[in-house]
Amino acid sequence: MEGEAIPRARRGNPALLLRLATSRGLPGPPRLQLLLLPPLLLLLLCGPVWGELRAPPEKIAIIGAGIGGTSASYYLRQKFGKDVMIDVFERGKVGGRLATLKVEGHEYESGGSVIHPLNLHMKRFVKELDLSAVQGTGGLLGIYNGETLVFEESNWFVINMLKLLWHYGFQFLRMHMWVEDILDKFMRIYRYQSHDYCFSSVEGLLHALGGNEFSGMLNRTILEALQKAGFSEKFLNEIITAAMRVNYGQSTGVNSFVGAVSLACADSGQWAVEGGNKRVCEGLLQSSKARLIPGSVIQIEEKARTKQIGGSMKNYEVTYKTESGINKDLYDIVIVAAPLNRKMSNITFLKFDPPIPEFHQYYQHLVTTFVHGRLNASYFGYKATDSMYLTDILTTNNPNLFINSISVVSPVKEDASLQSKPVTDFAVWKIFSQEFLSKEQLNLLFVSHDSVQEKEWFAYPYYEPPEKCPPIILHDHMYYLNSIEWAASAMEMSAISAHNAALLAYHRWNGNTEMIDQEGLYEKLKTEL
Repeated sequence: MEGEAIPRARRGNPALLLRLATSRGLPGPPRLQLLLLPPLLLLLLCGPVWGELRAPPEKIAIIGAGIGGTSASYYLRQKFGKDVMIDVFERGKVGGRLATLKVEGHEYESGGSVIHPLNLHMKRFVKELDLSAVQGTGGLLGIYNGETLVFEESNWFVINMLKLLWHYGFQFLRMHMWVEDILDKFMRIYRYQSHDYCFSSVEGLLHALGGNEFSGMLNRTILEALQKAGFSEKFLNEIITAAMRVNYGQSTGVNSFVGAVSLACADSGQWAVEGGNKRVCEGLLQSSKARLIPGSVIQIEEKARTKQIGGSMKNYEVTYKTESGINKDLYDIVIVAAPLNRKMSNITFLKFDPPIPEFHQYYQHLVTTFVHGRLNASYFGYKATDSMYLTDILTTNNPNLFINSISVVSPVKEDASLQSKPVTDFAVWKIFSQEFLSKEQLNLLFVSHDSVQEKEWFAYPYYEPPEKCPPIILHDHMYYLNSIEWAASAMEMSAISAHNAALLAYHRWNGNTEMIDQEGLYEKLKTEL
């Protein structure tokens, strides 16, 4: 997601590590040893407390090599061990919606761009993969309503504070506190996952984090939630609308949870991965020792396979198309890490009883345009003789506006020569819009330009509460990662979903029902501190 940001963990250590005690012999006197021996043998025969561990699966298929699919390969390897074969299918490039585009000899983020400072999965990946983080570059922000700039930042902090107080009172502070409360609850997911707990539905996951009020955020808009909280129409129309348009290409009609995620982008400390965020996906794939299969999955069919010791077991036959032709293979577990939408992943499911449901949810069309040029300040209400030093211009709702936002961007690899140039000179601008920009529109935005690069996306769901998230469990051992996007679409959300699906697949494979959909986890884990 653009302006990707998510939750925070400010208090305590979210990971309570499970410790296994080992000993080289039975303690105590001989009589006690004899008393302990039968229970010990019984424990060895019956397996660990979670129940009898089945033989691990032989083969796992993951469809999609974006951040969700590659995170899943990483966590599945951790849970099932080194012997299981993991195949990752990808018809495009590794990274999916994390991608770069070359402009004037430099690579720029064209997909998911920034990461919140407390996205713990992404931070862990970057550390373990020995990648480097690049801090977001500061700049000056303006908000344009189609006629004039309704808000414009200054280089002076005190002046900015006075402007905010004059325009909006203390509503920025109140907004921060409102978002903080939501994100503090969401951060509980890291503790749950560190203890191996998982959830079979997105609604169940949200309910475990904050009860009915939390899961109910999917059923009301961010506009309704903030109106109820007492925010002014001016603040909602200018600040909240602008944030939704830049991050999700939509307005205040999105659900209040994704709205909170979008507003979290207002926090400082946003960062990205040096060389491109897609490097995380490439590193996770390599770390998991999964096999990448360049091709499109076109069909999945449930099959019965005869065991060597007699009887039969269910498998999934995956049919896929590569440059060499049509191929088929059997898998014990399938993870779908691509949107199950006919426009995006045209997969047919055969002979499932009950049938796998069709998902008709709409994904938001977005065009990312990179322009190397000099901005036309007069379009944004400046006089022709004025100089404009804004680096980020967000927009409000106006039918005459043809862009969601426009910002100066830096390449994924730092270049001091580019950073030293003023924005009044030629710069690389990144524009979000619903449709491709015409020549006439580009000429309105720029005094002059010499390079235009475009990327078309189905970037994220079109949010229209009440939301009904698709199921995570599609079949006995087939799971859908992208269900979580209908709560909010972001890099960290995909990583959380991948970890949840890996735990869910592991526990369902081994019959560990007590680790799935447990109520009262927050209070239960508090007592273990």
